[in-house]
Amino acid sequence: MKAVILAAGEGTRLAPLTNVRPKPMLPVGNRPVLEYVVEAAAEAGIDEVILVVGYKRERIQNHFGDGDAWGIDVTYAVQDTQLGTGNAIVTAESYIGGDFVVLNGDRIVDASFVERVIAERERTGDVVMGVTRVDEPELYGVVEVENGRVVDVTEKPPVHAVASEFVNGGVYAFGPDVFAAIRRTEPDGELAITKTLDEMLESHVIRAVQNPGPWLDVTRPWDLLTVNGQVIDRDGGRRAGSARVDDAASVAEPTVLGEGTSVQPGAVVLRGTALGENVTVGPNAVVENSILLPDAVVGPGVVLRDCVVGANAVVGANAVVGPNATVEGGAADVVLGDVVHRDVRLGGVIGDNADLGGGVSAAPGTILGNGAEVGRGAAIDGRIAPGTVVRR
Repeated sequence: MKAVILAAGEGTRLAPLTNVRPKPMLPVGNRPVLEYVVEAAAEAGIDEVILVVGYKRERIQNHFGDGDAWGIDVTYAVQDTQLGTGNAIVTAESYIGGDFVVLNGDRIVDASFVERVIAERERTGDVVMGVTRVDEPELYGVVEVENGRVVDVTEKPPVHAVASEFVNGGVYAFGPDVFAAIRRTEPDGELAITKTLDEMLESHVIRAVQNPGPWLDVTRPWDLLTVNGQVIDRDGGRRAGSARVDDAASVAEPTVLGEGTSVQPGAVVLRGTALGENVTVGPNAVVENSILLPDAVVGPGVVLRDCVVGANAVVGANAVVGPNATVEGGAADVVLGDVVHRDVRLGGVIGDNADLGGGVSAAPGTILGNGAEVGRGAAIDGRIAPGTVVRR
């Protein structure tokens, strides 16, 4: 059986990190989210994968190539305009000749979930939809299930209208007839596969298969930190052979240190942290529950908690005598689009190539755009646009 993995989306809620890379290529545990999805498909016995790509697709194609490193054959189907998951599946039609599974490229699942969905399709010949339980079902497609069958699918209902503890798990099994069903579906802007499935309920049996393991979804910036911590706890810490940790530094377990990383004297790196390739953590700095992308630099005495630092960003590296940059972390109210998310754990997001001078203080929930510059001693809060220069 072949797998179609949907990886064309941008992920605007994760900007500025997604301004230069597609959402599925954001790292957790120093590996792209999409890599975990591809591995789950391979471990489930699938040897042919069609990756549906679009936004910044060269990042994905350069990373996965022909799939040989994962023991699979990878083909690319291009969705030039992101018109929804239903449209993305149709993009792969020419590569499909029989039954196939579909996986979302931004949700990490165990191979056992994929195996169960495949087995149910092979047993019954019916459309199969994987479902899982989550804490905030209103963020997803809510699925009502009776006696192992899907009876209703509602995409992102208001909280008061949530009628089930199950949501769409992002794993499906179809036959080729689904393409015609998708084409018959009238889109509401973007065409979601869940709308097609809801319409198919009138004439088809759709089986529900419950997720037997973890289900890790990256939708918002703080989700990235949560999933990073869960993946590191699950898979254990790793330290690349060329990573250098000074004898006077402290690195807790589990943490992940990439190739060429340097942790300098007196620095403390606490659990749940992933340092990408060639990251530098300066003397006496503290980094906790954070993700630092490749080539980021943390200056002496800097404190970073609950933070995502973009590639080639600099935090307090020019500090001299006096207080150093601080992203203290903790609870914050964060605005994404037109929605206020209250009391979420996010110290901040520092965009690629941003530069924070010594003595800068960032309030919890600060999101600093790519290439922004914050002068020494300034205090920042909220969302700061890319390229902005902030002075004290």
